[in-house]
Amino acid sequence: MTTRILPAVGDPDVARSVTTLLSQLPDADPAAPVGDSTSLLDTLARLAGESLEELPEVVLVHERIGPVPALELIREVALRFPAVGVILITTDASAGLFSAAMDSGARGLVAMPISYEELASRVQTAAQWSVGVRRHLGSGAEVFTGPGGTVVTVSGAKGGVGTTTTAVQLALAARASGHTVALVDMDLQAGDVGSFLDVQFRRSIVDLAAVHDISPRVLQDAVFVHDTGIVLLLAPAEGERGEEVSDRTVRQIISALRSRHDVVVIDCGTQLGGANAAAIEMADTALLVTTPDVLAVRAAKRMVRMWHRLQVRKAEETVTVINRYIRNTEIQPPLVQKITGTQVAPVAVPAGFKELQGVVDAGRMQDLEARSTVKQALWALAGQLGLIKASEGGAPKGGRLRGNDRGSFGLRRRGAGGSEDGGAGTNPARTPRTTNG
Repeated sequence: MTTRILPAVGDPDVARSVTTLLSQLPDADPAAPVGDSTSLLDTLARLAGESLEELPEVVLVHERIGPVPALELIREVALRFPAVGVILITTDASAGLFSAAMDSGARGLVAMPISYEELASRVQTAAQWSVGVRRHLGSGAEVFTGPGGTVVTVSGAKGGVGTTTTAVQLALAARASGHTVALVDMDLQAGDVGSFLDVQFRRSIVDLAAVHDISPRVLQDAVFVHDTGIVLLLAPAEGERGEEVSDRTVRQIISALRSRHDVVVIDCGTQLGGANAAAIEMADTALLVTTPDVLAVRAAKRMVRMWHRLQVRKAEETVTVINRYIRNTEIQPPLVQKITGTQVAPVAVPAGFKELQGVVDAGRMQDLEARSTVKQALWALAGQLGLIKASEGGAPKGGRLRGNDRGSFGLRRRGAGGSEDGGAGTNPARTPRTTNG
């Protein structure tokens, strides 16, 4: 039996060493090394999308891989692709690290400098385990791809551009089409999701910060099931407590939610910290909301450049949503795309202050009328992002944004009945009145 092996090594010297040794293993079919965690997850997702049989039996993860830490990356691979055996390559072969690696889902550990005998033994063991799991699962092959929930993050170029309104309406659209949906408020200092949906709840994302391993029971205690059927994980009432939420916690939360819901929408606000940076990096689709004015577009450009510098997200993997759009504005979507270097969503959300004022002030965003141009545009955007089931009558008739890999989109040609999507907008004023839901 041929064992397919995918190394994830960022260090060029280690990559050469690993490649040389793997080429000497009997019945081994090593792939070219990938240099970072994003490339590894994208490659596995692409292979699983083509055919479940294309997934490698063994993945090697070097301890210095980035930007996701090695143990967190192993946990993510184990959750999403549970029949792939993962081996950690490290200079620290202590019992403590071995235990931590096993807890994260690794099937073995190889100490550096790497010896041929140890590598061969670990690869063989992991491959046999992988084959055994696949044989045991039999026809239930969909399990191999791991949880398939779609994660969408919504970030704002600056305050007041309509980030929360966009996130809430995308979640409502996905839920209305029959998906199971989780909405996470990761604007940790000034989250308004609860206010927009008339919810007050004693639990928040901070309650999960000290949990080492988030189980279904623990997660269930922290979320609130809204009347619409959306599962809410709210921001803390005390903004200063947002610092307690680490990127590790966020990765666990997203992995847990992804495994239980068809769609996970995350409101990341406008401030970039370790927590929401981890969410944006893990997302299948990252939206950046801006308005068609000079200050907001400049802020969007700054945000995109910062994401690139911090290796959070590339510009071409980001989709910019233009909000409060009017046809006679000087700043049009093509100009925004040229300035930011991002994809621009074909649906622009029109300005609709009067439509939104009543439901925002009442904290009843779910009651926004179906004839609202803002709601129609945002639900059409949800359809283009694949958050609405195609069989539903409420799905848009136009083209659809689709992702081949994380953050990579193409625009399908509209059919003859396709309608021209209008422009964009929400009321940025955040003065909702909350009542006890």
